[in-house]
Amino acid sequence: MVGAGQLARMTQQPAIALGVELRVLANSTDESAARVIVDTRVGDYRDLTDLREFAKGCAAITFDHEHVPTEHIRALTDDGFAVHPGADALVHAQDKAVMRERLTSFGAPCPAWSRVSDAADAERFAEKHGWPVVLKAVRGGYDGRGVWVCRTAADVAEAFQAGVPLMAEAFVPFERELAVMVARSPHGQGVSYPVVETVQQDGICVEVLAPAPGLDPEAAAQAQRIALQIAHELGVTGLLAVELFETPGGLVVNELAMRPHNSGHWTIDGARTSQFEQHLRAVLDLPLGSPSMTAPVVVMANLLGGDEPDLFKRYEHVMAHDPGVKLHFYGKEVRPGRKIGHVTVAGDDLDSVRARARHAAVYLTTGEYT
Repeated sequence: MVGAGQLARMTQQPAIALGVELRVLANSTDESAARVIVDTRVGDYRDLTDLREFAKGCAAITFDHEHVPTEHIRALTDDGFAVHPGADALVHAQDKAVMRERLTSFGAPCPAWSRVSDAADAERFAEKHGWPVVLKAVRGGYDGRGVWVCRTAADVAEAFQAGVPLMAEAFVPFERELAVMVARSPHGQGVSYPVVETVQQDGICVEVLAPAPGLDPEAAAQAQRIALQIAHELGVTGLLAVELFETPGGLVVNELAMRPHNSGHWTIDGARTSQFEQHLRAVLDLPLGSPSMTAPVVVMANLLGGDEPDLFKRYEHVMAHDPGVKLHFYGKEVRPGRKIGHVTVAGDDLDSVRARARHAAVYLTTGEYT
């Protein structure tokens, strides 16, 4: 697995259970996964020589982020390595304009969009499709970074000061955000997890509700069909996360990720097969596992770092207060606003489960009761 963040770290446990020897390529030995995975190689994912040396002896290569240069992925494939997802698929998670072009070509529901070369282009787009207009960095950007909701020409000009290629999208007046995780193996087997609701705060996902409460069954089935169609059309191998907007007029695709994803962390404790095990099964072309839930309701709450670097006393309290809460820490230095872990609670009643997850997350982050 290229990358040694928390996604690689959380892949280690199912790798142990499956008897799979996991190797990671880390930037340094103090990264999240490097702290727990014996076969850690230190190198630069942007350097093809480092990637080739890392790949030697591996049955399959996959990623915990989308930042490996597309041409390097093609070179590894040309060298005979099994890379999942391949370059032709992964580019759709790396380049938002390429993604929109391809999704639009086969009828996936997307907002109006256009490449824009300068502020005047973006203003013309806004005049045609209405203000506000959303400008996005074509490459890079996550957790709200690289996205500008522009209500005026001055906002547009400010966005272009970032100095990166941008694309424009029509603003989507959505009711809530949904996500669906699917897995697809090299020989074409596919499975879908239940559709979830993701709750955002300042562009960062703070909570995931599984299944999405009150979602019409037909809409849920449609979301799963859309995600499986995208996986098939793009030739995805491994996991695919499809982020969606629920609108009065139907579902609209927002973003894609081709790896384990924050919206699927609940599956570690809340599904028969976690997203991390499923990803390993898929990239190794093993039969895929059951994505069914282990409880009627599962809520995952992200832990964002606060001012307290040592959380031991706090999680001691959370364990004693609610033994049903499952804690997951990423082995990362605590910094304000940084994702340092998550908590998961499963049960029968959404309100109760959600309150328990929120209590644990808020206390761990702030040391205060809710």
